Amino acid sequence: MTDTIAAILLGILEGLTEFLPVSSTGHLILATELLGFDQSDWEIFNIAIQPAAILAIVVLYWRTFWDVAKGLFGFEKGAIAFVRNLLVAFFPAVLLGLAFGDAIETMLGNAVLVCWSLIIGGIAILAIERWANPPATGPGVGGVPLRTAILIGLVQCVAMIPGVSRSGATILGAMAFGVDRKTAAEFSFFLAVPTLSGATVYQLAKHADAITPRDLELIGIGSVVGFVTALVVVKLFVAVITRVGFAPFAWYRIAVGAAGLAWLTLR
Repeated sequence: MTDTIAAILLGILEGLTEFLPVSSTGHLILATELLGFDQSDWEIFNIAIQPAAILAIVVLYWRTFWDVAKGLFGFEKGAIAFVRNLLVAFFPAVLLGLAFGDAIETMLGNAVLVCWSLIIGGIAILAIERWANPPATGPGVGGVPLRTAILIGLVQCVAMIPGVSRSGATILGAMAFGVDRKTAAEFSFFLAVPTLSGATVYQLAKHADAITPRDLELIGIGSVVGFVTALVVVKLFVAVITRVGFAPFAWYRIAVGAAGLAWLTLR
C-alpha cells in the first residue's frame, strides 16, 4: 500500500471517529499497526490532521460561533458564559499536557493499551447510560454551570490515555454531571476547537525539524479527506445519540478492543 492511499484511509478514519465516543487516536494507532507501518513514522501525521475535523465543527456551527463573537463585543452574558465555560474546561488539559507531554507521547505507540482502554471505556459508557439521568433538554453550552464546566475539563484529561476518547469522556462526563445529551455533545464539539488546536500546534512545533515536504503533502491529503468525512458524521452522530443513546458505541468499542487484543496476541 502506498503512503498516499494510507493517508486517505487514515483521513477517513479520523473524520469518522474524532467526534464519536470511540477514540480517534486509538483507531489511528490500531490502523497504523494493522497496515504494518512504523508507529513513529505516522505519529506526527495522526496529530496534524486533527485540525481538519476541527474545521468541520467551525463550518457546521458557524452561526453559533458568529453569534458568540457578536455577543462578546456587546458584553452579552450568554456569550461571555459560553467562552468562560470552554476556557475553564480547556485549562486542565493545558496543565497536564505541558507537565506530562513526553509520557503521554510515549503511550501513543502502545496498541495494547489502546485495546484495553477501548474495552474499559465501553463498559464505562454502558454504566453511565444505565445510571445517569440527564434532563431531556438544557440551556446550551453557555448555560452550563461553571463548576460543571470545570469538572468536564478534568474528565477530558483522562482522554490523554490513547483509546479513552476525548469526545466520549467529555460527553459522558457531562451527562453524569446532569447535562442533557445534546448540550453535552455540543460542549464536547466546541471544546475540541481549543483542545485539539493547542495539542496540534504544540506537537508540530516540537517536531518541526522532523517534518519533510512529503509529510506535509500527506498531511494535506489526510486533512482534506478528514474534513469532508467529519462534515457528514457530526450531524448524523447528534441525531443518533438523541434517538438511541450511546450503547451502540459502547458495544462497538468493546468488540474492537477485544478483536484488537486477539489480533495483537496471535499475529
